Amino acid sequence: MLAVCLISVGCNTVQTTLPPPPPHTIGFMTDFDVRDDAIGICKAVMDGIAPGVRIIDITHQVTPFDIAEGARFLAGSAPYFQKDAIFVVVIDPGVGSARKAIIAKSKVGQYFVLPDNGLLTLVQDRDGIEAAREITNTQWMIGSKLSSTFHGRDIFSPAGAHLARGDDWTQAGPELDVSKLVRLDIHTATVDDKGLQGQVIGTDGPFGNLVLNVPSDTFAKLGYQLGDKVPVTLNNHKYEFPFEKTFSDVPLGKPLFYIDSRGRLSLGINQRNFAETYKITPPTDLFIPKK
Repeated sequence: MLAVCLISVGCNTVQTTLPPPPPHTIGFMTDFDVRDDAIGICKAVMDGIAPGVRIIDITHQVTPFDIAEGARFLAGSAPYFQKDAIFVVVIDPGVGSARKAIIAKSKVGQYFVLPDNGLLTLVQDRDGIEAAREITNTQWMIGSKLSSTFHGRDIFSPAGAHLARGDDWTQAGPELDVSKLVRLDIHTATVDDKGLQGQVIGTDGPFGNLVLNVPSDTFAKLGYQLGDKVPVTLNNHKYEFPFEKTFSDVPLGKPLFYIDSRGRLSLGINQRNFAETYKITPPTDLFIPKK
């Protein structure tokens, strides 16, 4: 939308047209990979509706169909985006089914365009969801003839672009009860008199470090300090690894516990792949006794 501004110059009033504001940034994440044209097509759809829109790729290599991993990446990246950013997220094993395509607005002010399948769980827990709408208006889609298998192109990308260019999101479709959005059953580690029960929930990219569902403050309840040897039962095997600040605090090829960049306890090996070395495939249970 163009803005008209009236400027007085002496006795005359000059009418000038201001350019529209730039589109909001879109954070884009899928499990599509980059081996075919799907990502390029989705971006072309977004740019066609919101010309010049800035699209930041979070990742397109979420493990296929892994909604929990997608939820973790989404919650981990959202705080680093602008408060008015738009997120288009397509990890959608239920594509074409009765699951809803939705837009949700967080209490931070960010918008999330995605399937209602639990992807929002961690964002909802941390930031809260202010409101949500189902995308039913075909004017917010690529057209009325939708593919049953490519809603990333036909629904989510165009809806995200409409938001990015500043369109009124209440036109996308009917309001939803945010308390009834689909949620994942995600648990953090628990501590009792014996120790900590946790789980390996993923690996850290290509490096093979283990991502654990153990926040640093939960691990702290066990009483271990930097430099301590920490016993652990992992994949039904017992080990003992040092708790250190960073990889170089142990010799090359040696394992360690450390607190990762997201504030979670993790397991790694200095310049080696922990998951491959110890043959760990998430999800895997672990137990750490109290000190």
